[in-house]
Amino acid sequence: MPVTRCAECGAPAQPHSCAELFDVVLALDHSRRPPWGPLHAVTVACFLLQHPRRTPAAAHPLQAVLHAYLDGGLDAVSSLTERRRRANNHRNRGAAIPGGAPAPARTTYSVTIADVAQDGTFPAAGFADRVAAWARAVLDD
Repeated sequence: MPVTRCAECGAPAQPHSCAELFDVVLALDHSRRPPWGPLHAVTVACFLLQHPRRTPAAAHPLQAVLHAYLDGGLDAVSSLTERRRRANNHRNRGAAIPGGAPAPARTTYSVTIADVAQDGTFPAAGFADRVAAWARAVLDD
């Protein structure tokens, strides 16, 4: 029986769809517990860049989050997201938000949310390493 795949990233669509896995990782992220919570911005950026149909037309420059993480770690991501938060303030409408344009859409990636999820539960052991591999794949593939 052929494996059904996500039309946007190429991940196997069974036993969990990418949308289902994203809901699971968001719940873990929102717990604010390590290792998931601190990597929230990175996991969201990876997912949205691999699933452009879910990305709003006026999306923030998501690639900048991944570059910040891979180049400077969580401190760099925190600094970037804090600047974005300030720029998004109603008093700063129209202010430039640092980063570049989203990458062109692909349909297959070497690492997807399914790889990060492993069994669908996003195990804590190795999570940060799997997210780093995901970020590299999004930028490099």
